[in-house]
Amino acid sequence: MKLIEALKNKRSLKWGVAAAIAVAIVFPLIQTNFFQNSFELWFLTLIKNPLNFSLYVIFSLLFGSIVSLQVYNLSKPKLDEKEDILERFKKSVPNQKVIKKSPLQFKKYSENPIIYPNKRNSWESSQTFNPAAVLLNKKIHLLYRAIGQDGISRLGYANSKKGLKIDKRHPLPLYEHPFGQKSPMKFNFYSYSSGGSWGGCEDPRLINMREDDRIYMTYTACDNGLRVGLTSMNVRDFLKGKWKWEKPKLISKLGEVHKNWVIFPEKIKGKYAILHSINPKISIAYRDSLDFKEGEYIESKYGGGKTKKGDWDNWIRGVGPPPLKTKEGWLVFYHAMDENDPGKYKVGALLLDLKNPEKIICKAKKPILEPEEHYENIGFKSGVVYASGAIIKKGVLFIYYGGADSHVCVAYNDLQNFLYKLKKGVKPKLKKKILKRKEGKKK
Repeated sequence: MKLIEALKNKRSLKWGVAAAIAVAIVFPLIQTNFFQNSFELWFLTLIKNPLNFSLYVIFSLLFGSIVSLQVYNLSKPKLDEKEDILERFKKSVPNQKVIKKSPLQFKKYSENPIIYPNKRNSWESSQTFNPAAVLLNKKIHLLYRAIGQDGISRLGYANSKKGLKIDKRHPLPLYEHPFGQKSPMKFNFYSYSSGGSWGGCEDPRLINMREDDRIYMTYTACDNGLRVGLTSMNVRDFLKGKWKWEKPKLISKLGEVHKNWVIFPEKIKGKYAILHSINPKISIAYRDSLDFKEGEYIESKYGGGKTKKGDWDNWIRGVGPPPLKTKEGWLVFYHAMDENDPGKYKVGALLLDLKNPEKIICKAKKPILEPEEHYENIGFKSGVVYASGAIIKKGVLFIYYGGADSHVCVAYNDLQNFLYKLKKGVKPKLKKKILKRKEGKKK
């Protein structure tokens, strides 16, 4: 089977053919020189003896096949432990058609996951997940959470031109939360329960604030608990790969657990807007500046708990990617769980008013992303889809998310079609029996 795969591969096939031809030429030259005969005499002797001729051809083909296999094995990336599990899972479980539970559900990329742990890099050898995304110069830039051998969460970098396949992945981490003397790095229980690390920086969100020509990043800082960190850098430095991040500020209160804070990508009524909670209500902090002074924090109350009976999002966990500006309103994705389907992280969607984002225009009645695939159920935490990056490019809406707290994945949808269905809602199909009864009454 491997030989067939190798022969299908253009590179290994070329090397195999070249090796077979080389043997076919070199072997007779060696023979004629060794026996001090002419090449013509050797070739005529070979033709007259069919057995020798057959062995000569078989030897050439065999040597070419061996070379082809070697080239194929060397060129094929080695599977790490996590990916090997996925491969074995694919072989053991037949392909099943995913039944769409909502017309708003996104289509998942057939070659997911697009980023997975790399054992050759110790800092990202265990888990790679929960990516932030920003669109710059027609290219999608991703910053993903990575956990390695030392159990620390750091941020890695990758980019994609078209939004699906990864074109470049940096071998070194581009950001690590700094620990000072006042807050030395130590085991953090909250951090371990929220992804598997025992310290560092988690779950980044990125925005490009054009008015400032800066990239702003919020993330969960494992610093004396779980707090929200904020840092930034110049757009030009970001594009050049000069990771000159500003010293981060912790903008949530000490002693309180806060995650999933996002910044609107443009000012609202002349002020910066930070969305820090959506339950029990939409809570936004408006500020003249994102420069927080020492001891300055945002007061936030996270409701948690259950929402209305009958809703799928009985337990809202927090906001996903930063809000996306559309003609219809601010598009916000969020994470929630359903008590009727326990243990699963799902993604919902709602639309906020452009001028008054505390006002909800509409909300999806069902999840738009659910953990159904093997790469969303095999990993550190089974049954998790955690969306932390979203991009609109050429009318296509891309969502970048973590699968099972172990892999980076992508799903996509047509923007206009999605917004239309979100605003209109899904009309339930009436049963024929009910229609007949209504017609009978009219008569």
